[in-house]
Amino acid sequence: MAEPAAARPVVGDDRSVGDLVSEAIKDLTQLVKYETDLAKAELRADLQRLGLSGALLAIAAFTCFLVLVMLCFAMAAGLVVAGLPAWAAFLIVAGTLVLLAAILAGIVYLKVRRMSGLRKTRESVQDSLALLRRDEHAGPPATVQR
Repeated sequence: MAEPAAARPVVGDDRSVGDLVSEAIKDLTQLVKYETDLAKAELRADLQRLGLSGALLAIAAFTCFLVLVMLCFAMAAGLVVAGLPAWAAFLIVAGTLVLLAAILAGIVYLKVRRMSGLRKTRESVQDSLALLRRDEHAGPPATVQR
């Protein structure tokens, strides 16, 4: 994303403070633009993943629902044939469905929790801020004594 700084010809000390401030503002503006572009790209990727996951989940849920209805009636009928009263058979089937729903909800929770949450953007912003502060913990630059 970031472009290397273009080489600027240095012609002595004839640049004014205004020129230096203008150049610094231009560099900061460019830095903010790159950071927002990175954030947009990460958000776009996360939203695409969410959209695709949601669509696939809806298709899978509909298909599973149709199959599940048939399997529930088959299970209830099998329990009735095994000797249980019809009400008990359907109650057991309902309990099984609640357990299955809880397991599926747990899986969805784990998948959503894995989203990146703009991790790369945060790291880049922190690096940029550290560069702007010139790493306060490092102290002043070393000078050569003669």
